Amino acid sequence: MSYLGIDIGTTGCKAVVFDGDGRAISQAYREYATISPQQGWFELDPRQVMAACKQTIAEASGKVKATDAVAAIGVSSQGEAFTVLDKRGNYLCNAMVSFDGRSQSQVREFTESFGAKKLYQITGHSAHTLFSIFKLLWIKQNRPEIFKAIHRLMCFGDLLTYELTGIAQISHNLASRTMLFDVNKCMWSASILNALELDEKVLSQPVPVGHTVGRVTSKAADELDFEHSTVVVAGGHDQCCGALGVGVTGSGIAAYSIGTVECVTPAFDTCVLNETMRQSNFATYPYTIEGLYTTVAFTTAGGSLLRWFRDTLGTSEIEQAKCTGEDVYDLMLKNIPTEPTALFVLPHFASTGTPYFDPFPLGAVLGLSLKTTRSELVKAILEGITYEMKINLELLRKAGVDITQLRAFGGGAKSAAWMQIKADILNIPITTLAVTEAGCLGAALLAAKACGGTDLLMERSHAWVKPVHVYEPQAARSGKYQDRFEIYSHIYSNIKPLSTMIHKLR
Repeated sequence: MSYLGIDIGTTGCKAVVFDGDGRAISQAYREYATISPQQGWFELDPRQVMAACKQTIAEASGKVKATDAVAAIGVSSQGEAFTVLDKRGNYLCNAMVSFDGRSQSQVREFTESFGAKKLYQITGHSAHTLFSIFKLLWIKQNRPEIFKAIHRLMCFGDLLTYELTGIAQISHNLASRTMLFDVNKCMWSASILNALELDEKVLSQPVPVGHTVGRVTSKAADELDFEHSTVVVAGGHDQCCGALGVGVTGSGIAAYSIGTVECVTPAFDTCVLNETMRQSNFATYPYTIEGLYTTVAFTTAGGSLLRWFRDTLGTSEIEQAKCTGEDVYDLMLKNIPTEPTALFVLPHFASTGTPYFDPFPLGAVLGLSLKTTRSELVKAILEGITYEMKINLELLRKAGVDITQLRAFGGGAKSAAWMQIKADILNIPITTLAVTEAGCLGAALLAAKACGGTDLLMERSHAWVKPVHVYEPQAARSGKYQDRFEIYSHIYSNIKPLSTMIHKLR
């Protein structure tokens, strides 16, 4: 018996089939284009996304059908992005992805009329253009003919589940990312829907994460060459499925996704909606394990900042990598200093994540001198990104969410040098794992739950998620980094007035 997890991302989708021991036995991937009709607008064609999802499922499952047929499917999905359909099932428009920023005026207007605190206490989320509610308001105000024709409104996770089963259900976890959902009552918020003049009937039925939605329809089974007995479960938000896929099963443990964006996703056992959480823009919503809650603390400056250095200042490493076949990033990090630097990189080269939610920040490098080397600058970039995450962890601790273990995955987790820097700065042990597709693994664990229950989910999580190495903080370096962090923590607030002035020049 095998289990398929599919992860629907912003630029592509991947399906991975895992056997009963958690080994990946087949996989498939498809890309789709992000459409940008105007500056700041970013969309996906739902037809392309659904076609790609079905192709990956068919390819990955087809490879193992004769030897270990897929028994259940779990779906990990990007949050926030949604699509709308009319009564005939036709897509009414493209889906706006998370970083589509056209709804800024809707954010301001709705929070002023509804109340920012009230909105947070209901939804567990701070107002921002990335959430579905404001994108929907944009449609209502700018495409009223589309808003009036909405028969179904679905995120990509419940849309794929509906395509496979004919049943419209969405997990509490994914529903929360729309900001139409009451995280306290685990149901759609009547007061928010009334304010939007939106009928609840157009939304999928909220169900617990891992709930068995149903079996694949005869049509879907024939189209994908599936067994008619294959079940589909309600999956979740991709960051949360990824956290489950690295073994976050209880309080104090958090996933640390280290890629283009860096994100920490913890689990905790109470719905924390205090003022520190709200002012820090930390969401609180149901996790992928029933009875637990989660949040996402993130910075948009991660691998993207290293890529900027590579493309602008890393010409020699690029050429060397072409000649030797070595990884260009390994070459960039090869000669970085052992000790903490005296440079401070404010990594706000694009819009910030938590806690600021600042769409117009300013990146900066402080402490430069004629003696500064390229290697120091590379290390200072790594340090700056991690200082930013330390600010987030300190605020979470202040809010009552204490994290004592981090489980790292993603491209950055492959670098031993970077992992040690992170452990030293954050002063928390960081475990790397033998997981390459955490989102798919988490979704597959939810699929396995449908065939064995919650207890088996916890058992399988411990068995499937295999630690590789633990990076312990080095006390001497952690002390030095704490001194530097005290300086770093004041940089943003002092530079913000200048950043506003410089933004006007641009």
